[in-house]
Amino acid sequence: MHHMTKAAKSILITGASSGIGFDATTTLQSRGWRVFAACRQKADADRLKANGLPDAVHLDYEDPASITACVNHVLTETGGTLDALFNNGAYAIPGPLEDLSRAALSANLNANFLGWHDLTVQILPAMRGQGHGRIVNCSSVMGFVSTPYRGAYAASKYAVEAWSDALRMEMADLGIHVALIEPGPIQTDFRKNAVKRFEQWIDWENSPRVEDYRSHLLDKLQKGSNKSIFAKSPAAVTEKLIHAIESPRPKARYFVTIPTYATDLLRRILPTSLLDRVMRRA
Repeated sequence: MHHMTKAAKSILITGASSGIGFDATTTLQSRGWRVFAACRQKADADRLKANGLPDAVHLDYEDPASITACVNHVLTETGGTLDALFNNGAYAIPGPLEDLSRAALSANLNANFLGWHDLTVQILPAMRGQGHGRIVNCSSVMGFVSTPYRGAYAASKYAVEAWSDALRMEMADLGIHVALIEPGPIQTDFRKNAVKRFEQWIDWENSPRVEDYRSHLLDKLQKGSNKSIFAKSPAAVTEKLIHAIESPRPKARYFVTIPTYATDLLRRILPTSLLDRVMRRA
């Protein structure tokens, strides 16, 4: 173990305004961590500040200037160190791929993947300098299986998986650990946000699938996976995050929820044609 100074350990958590990021923020703060809680909207950061989180900051993964400003602020506050980074902020644009424009996919990949790369690479010099660090990336069961109408989100998560694997190997000798958390259904505002994005990007009334939308797709979109009997609270994710940042021997991957374990097993034992049949019903 590396010698830790008396100062509280510090972590930057993105997507901290609600759901997984907010639970991680409040729990880690109560465990004595200094938490920089990054929110995509300035108003959310201000709200957190007013509610006992003095280190709430603004960071929008789609805005490179906000990433650099956030990194500069955090490293100024800590005197140039950061013990851990939790890349978590992400959203889905649900819908059939044929109804998604290049601009929609570009926005989604910017938020869910390219922004993560940008932020991480700007944090790495501090971690290299101090000789240790933890980078934890919140992926998804959608990081290793895709289902219909989740193609854009799954593509971003598959990218995060491949990128994390490469980064983990590259950093292995530097005392910088890279871990993935793979949640399945978690009770958050994820669905509500996805509906907003759908409305922003998809002109379903002019889609070749307009009848599908009317008969079941719009309904499916509103329901989401929160209703799953297997859905857990964000605390289940925070529990894995704590191991990833505090354990002397963090794992490369942490699965959360029964569907994630089950899907991983099916993916490994079923031929593609059978897996497709299962996933089309998912």
